[in-house]
Amino acid sequence: MSERIRLRGAVVADAEREYPAVWVRDGRLTLNDPGGSAGDVTIEGWVVPGLVDVHCHLGLGADGAVDAETTLAQARADLAAGTLLVRDAGSPIDSRWLQERDDTPELIRSGHHLARPRRYLRHYATELDDVMQLPAAMAEQAAFGDGWVKIVGDWIDRSRGEDSDLEPLWPADVLAAGVAAAHAGGARVTVHTFATETIDDVLAAGVDCIEHGTGMTAGQISAAAAAGIPVVPTLLQIAQFDAIAEQGEAKFRRFAHHMRGMYDRRYDQVRDFHDAGVQLLVGTDAGGTIEHGRIADETAELAKSGIPAIDILAAASWAAREFLGRPGIEEGAPADVVVYPADPREDIAVLGHPTAVIRRGRIVR
Repeated sequence: MSERIRLRGAVVADAEREYPAVWVRDGRLTLNDPGGSAGDVTIEGWVVPGLVDVHCHLGLGADGAVDAETTLAQARADLAAGTLLVRDAGSPIDSRWLQERDDTPELIRSGHHLARPRRYLRHYATELDDVMQLPAAMAEQAAFGDGWVKIVGDWIDRSRGEDSDLEPLWPADVLAAGVAAAHAGGARVTVHTFATETIDDVLAAGVDCIEHGTGMTAGQISAAAAAGIPVVPTLLQIAQFDAIAEQGEAKFRRFAHHMRGMYDRRYDQVRDFHDAGVQLLVGTDAGGTIEHGRIADETAELAKSGIPAIDILAAASWAAREFLGRPGIEEGAPADVVVYPADPREDIAVLGHPTAVIRRGRIVR
């Protein structure tokens, strides 16, 4: 049951709008004082729209699908960290049951990852034996998901021995047909890509979002900015590239060298995105080998790239909500907000210390 709450101090709706107070009534926000009562709860601090993890995986563990209890614990860890909206960027389970709960973040599902056999992590994706199956599979995931389809754009091809490296999974014409099929089904498309060689085809196909983008050149970054295609850098994931390179050094030297190079320039890459005007969105890539509830750690990584705190906050909050078609702090919006003891526009590290987390008008932390 929602509570009667008055939030006061600095209510930061976005980069331009700030209010002295906002009230919670019947699970929704109002900017107009409804009159107090003895039962009102007052919370003071810096209030921002609920944080958004645009790339995580609920129901996914290191070895593939996990059970419902583990999935629920993942979602609750995100919620406790102030993440009140998740775009699940591919999961091996059907997680629609989470959408019926008030004690987990709002969930937007991308359905199942789409990849090829032996060209992605085992037990993570729906694997297509024939590349020509991609358009039909993307149409199917468009119907299954919540307006998003996730495909794996490139992965190591181990069949080439020492010369093995990241290579695109899909021919350009098939990729374009797949994106068109997803769009026809009313879904947007996001693509996992590490490699430079994948990006031109991805951009030409008209995808709607890029995950990781570690191999993008200056020209490709400029093209993405001009097309208005956001990038989710997932720096917590990229931080593992050095260890991945070390594991593969003995058998796949070319791949290891490639991964280490992307690791070494990861902060420069993100700063290049920002300086070129690419919209950045915050995603932890939690699930698999990364724990849930680490959105503050991801924003701290972005800060190491030299991105201003207010731009990081936007990427983790109101700008991400707008991109996903969800409201932030406005009259009548669902009361999904986080309260902090100091101003995260000045110090992004504050995101690691929420005073209160409110989901659908109920104080959950």
